[in-house]
Amino acid sequence: MADNWRSKLITGGINRAPNRAMLRAVGFGDADFEKPIVGVANGHSNMNPCNAGIQPLVDRAMAALQEAGAMPQSFGVPTVTDGIGMGTEGMKYSLVSREVIADAIETSTNGQMMDGVLVVGACDKNMPGGMMAIARMNVPAIYVYGGTIKPGKWKGQDLTIVSAFEAVGAYTAGKMSKEDYDGIERNACPTAGACGGMYTANTMSSSFEALGMSLLGSSQMAAPDPEKADSAGQSARVLVNAVRKGLRPRDIITRKSIENAITLVMATGGSTNAVLHFLAIASAAEVEWTIDDFERVRQKTPVLCDLKPSGRFVATDFHRAGGVPVVLKMLLDNGLLHADCMTITGRTIGEELAALNPVRRDDQEVIRPWTDPMYRKGHLAILKGNLAPEGCVAKITGLKNPVITGPAKVFDSENECMEAIVGRKVQSGDVCVIRYEGPKGGPGMQEMLAPTSALIGQGLGETVGLITDGRFSGATWGMVVGHVAPEAFVGGPIALVRDGDSVTIDAHKLLIQVNVSDEELAKRRAEWKPPEPRYQRGLMGKYIRLVSTASRGAVTDCLE
Repeated sequence: MADNWRSKLITGGINRAPNRAMLRAVGFGDADFEKPIVGVANGHSNMNPCNAGIQPLVDRAMAALQEAGAMPQSFGVPTVTDGIGMGTEGMKYSLVSREVIADAIETSTNGQMMDGVLVVGACDKNMPGGMMAIARMNVPAIYVYGGTIKPGKWKGQDLTIVSAFEAVGAYTAGKMSKEDYDGIERNACPTAGACGGMYTANTMSSSFEALGMSLLGSSQMAAPDPEKADSAGQSARVLVNAVRKGLRPRDIITRKSIENAITLVMATGGSTNAVLHFLAIASAAEVEWTIDDFERVRQKTPVLCDLKPSGRFVATDFHRAGGVPVVLKMLLDNGLLHADCMTITGRTIGEELAALNPVRRDDQEVIRPWTDPMYRKGHLAILKGNLAPEGCVAKITGLKNPVITGPAKVFDSENECMEAIVGRKVQSGDVCVIRYEGPKGGPGMQEMLAPTSALIGQGLGETVGLITDGRFSGATWGMVVGHVAPEAFVGGPIALVRDGDSVTIDAHKLLIQVNVSDEELAKRRAEWKPPEPRYQRGLMGKYIRLVSTASRGAVTDCLE
């Protein structure tokens, strides 16, 4: 595609004169038509701290592309932020924005027939949306992460955005003073950058290193630090080389490289959203990968990193300890990494690690020794049962015993559940069921960070279960199960649960079930009526009509 586009500009004669004339107006000279045209997908926005520091990275990448002999063309990419929209109607647009981002990048890149694209983003959906577009288009590409935020401080404690959410629960439960509540809120987010634990943004950015689509060591740099801009420049130079070699994303994004990425997610204690997003990325790349593959990888991968939300440390601590390259080398040395997978540099992941030779240091506690992991098996368990025939995702880090059987408290929206928690109507031993928040029902699978953080703040994280056909933030931990499929809106079994039903979550048995007879469930199904869609028109109306089940990534371009 690259040679075809340049040759048309150069040799198209009269037919291509208008194309060249318009490009001259944005700075092209005669010699520039022989250079590769590389798009820079710019996610900069002052709507949120995640993306507020991106413009300097774009400027650095644009300059490096020119120095490397390419002609860069920048275009804007939309973003919304979960942390700001959380608990509001705006949160329904979060997952939807993943599809919008992918479509926007595809539109600009393919609409202008660009020879390559460098994508710069930072908030949660920027990464999967960008990678879906990259995989879908198969134009030479690289991902540049905007960087993590630095931790806030209050009374000697490191803070992240989750500290503010958990403070709500602690304050309403009378376990926190107003002084501490205000101090945490005012100090939780001190710089630009994405949320600072191993939440969704840092999970996806780190996994892109393992996938081979971002430079090793780049994913946990802090947004304000000079090395982040240096990395953007280096990424640009690597991309120009890939364009000239014809190295394309589908040469890199394969079944084995996706397994490398998920292995890294498990080893670092990453977000439940990685399941949804890698199903979508695999679909875009036309790689065979199912929800059951996550459980296969989990069974053989230990959790090596002591990172928030369930651990002690933040992303900047992880970076100082050696970051993703150290973990990848440990996985490689213990037979859990496919060393022969190609990366965007044109070298394999094994060759990259050999050149870097990262070594785990004993003077840090973030990355545990192989012989003493946080957990012997991964933390993202795929559960199935009569409540989730297609599967669902449980995050089981930080729990003494990931098993509960208790009475259901059923809510048909997140807000209903939040009101009950704040009103102290949820008690130890309960299993909250939040439904009609799935891909179609929500629509958009809202994240449940507000209710889960409130439960943690009230001291109920270990003793209250929470099940939903929506999602959880990467910042969530506790007895939580999300992505229940099929969802309630299409008549999934979660729609049939009633208050007081006995419900079991058992991560040891990989089981999720309502302890009601098949006959009773059949009777309830006959009585169930589908609800009216919450949106009929506009973006959300289109999304409801197009979106797939969560077990297939909640994508909008399924062929079946």
